[in-house]
Amino acid sequence: MPKVATQASVSLDGFIAGPENGGFEYLFAWCRAGDVEVPTAVPGRSYKVAEASADYVRDMIEGYGALVVGRNQFDGMDGWGGEHPMRVQVFVVTHSVPEGWAPESDKFVFVTEGGVKAAIDQAKAVAGDKTVGVGPGVVAREALEEGLLDEVRIDLVPFMLGDGVRFVDTLGTAPMKFGDPQVIQGNKVTHLIYPVETNE
Repeated sequence: MPKVATQASVSLDGFIAGPENGGFEYLFAWCRAGDVEVPTAVPGRSYKVAEASADYVRDMIEGYGALVVGRNQFDGMDGWGGEHPMRVQVFVVTHSVPEGWAPESDKFVFVTEGGVKAAIDQAKAVAGDKTVGVGPGVVAREALEEGLLDEVRIDLVPFMLGDGVRFVDTLGTAPMKFGDPQVIQGNKVTHLIYPVETNE
C-alpha cells in the first residue's frame, strides 16, 4: 500500500506563499543553495542543494507515483503547462473540469465527486508502491481531518513572510498528534518529516 504524504516549503511564520501569492524566492532559495545537482524529470531543470538535502530531494522526485492537488494550486500553476514536472499523473480535486481540459488523461484527472478521499483512492491505484503526494493548503487540511495522511514533510526555511497562504489553516480536528520528526539539516532549510499518529 503506498504511503500518503503532504510536503511544502514553509516560512518560519507558517506560510507556503506570501502576500499576493509571492515570496517564492525565499521559500525555495534552498533549492539553489548548494553544490550537489539533482536532475528532475524536466530536461535542463535541476535542484542544486546541499549534500544533506540531496537524498531527500531524490526521494521526492523518484519516490512519488501520483499527486493530489486542489484547484487553486492547479490554476495558480497554470496546469504546469500541460504536464507536471515530476511526470506523474495528477488528480485535481475540483467542482468542475476547467475549460479546455479533458476530464481524464494520463497527465491529469479532475475529480469532481467524492472530494479528497476519492482523489487519494484513485491516486493510490496508479502509484503502485510509490508515495502519493498531497498538495498543501485546503487539500492537505482535508486529508488530515479525514485521517488519510501518513506523513507530513515540512521544508522549514529561515524567513518570515508576515502574511499569505498557510500550510494548513482552520484545522477542524485539532489538536492533532505527530511522532518525533526525522530532521535533515540542509543549506537555508531544515527538512522535517513527521509521521502522523492516530488520535485513538
